[in-house]
Amino acid sequence: MQTIKNTISVFEYYKSLGEKAMAQVRDEALFHMPDAKSNSISVIVKHLHGNMLSRWTDFLTTDGEKEWRKRDEEFEEAASTHTEVMHQWNEGWACLFAALNGLTPDDLGKTVYIRNMGQTVEDAIMRQLAHYAYHIGQIVYLARLFNEGDWTSLSIPKGGSATYNKGKSEGGQRMEHFTEGSK
Repeated sequence: MQTIKNTISVFEYYKSLGEKAMAQVRDEALFHMPDAKSNSISVIVKHLHGNMLSRWTDFLTTDGEKEWRKRDEEFEEAASTHTEVMHQWNEGWACLFAALNGLTPDDLGKTVYIRNMGQTVEDAIMRQLAHYAYHIGQIVYLARLFNEGDWTSLSIPKGGSATYNKGKSEGGQRMEHFTEGSK
């Protein structure tokens, strides 16, 4: 159960990073594209939403690429307000967390399919974790680029490594998941 618990913590960590980044930009920045070949933050959220609903709905029993998914449309701007973007964001994450919270350790070795390609539940989870981290990195980068004020670092701020490391060194070695205290 610890593996599932830790995995949920990592997903929560990345969700939090995306939210903290998006909170640091004006609403209109969510829809700004740096150039014609790029995606806006809202389009990335729309893609994550579509992927999450497809992958995590009936996770153990149906193919992760649902027939109703329209992936190509995920890359077209549709949302027009911050509220719409956050609705998609929260709906996708809710679907993911409902699926993960329903898993047992015995489920990790089961086979699930994405586009008819079988993989263990554990591998499918890691695949999605990597995919979401990739896109949340894009969201953070764009939010940092479009931030018009003081950016609050989402990790160790520039020039802050010594202070951060000193704080982590106090109290000696211990078992602690890296997401503890980061939410």
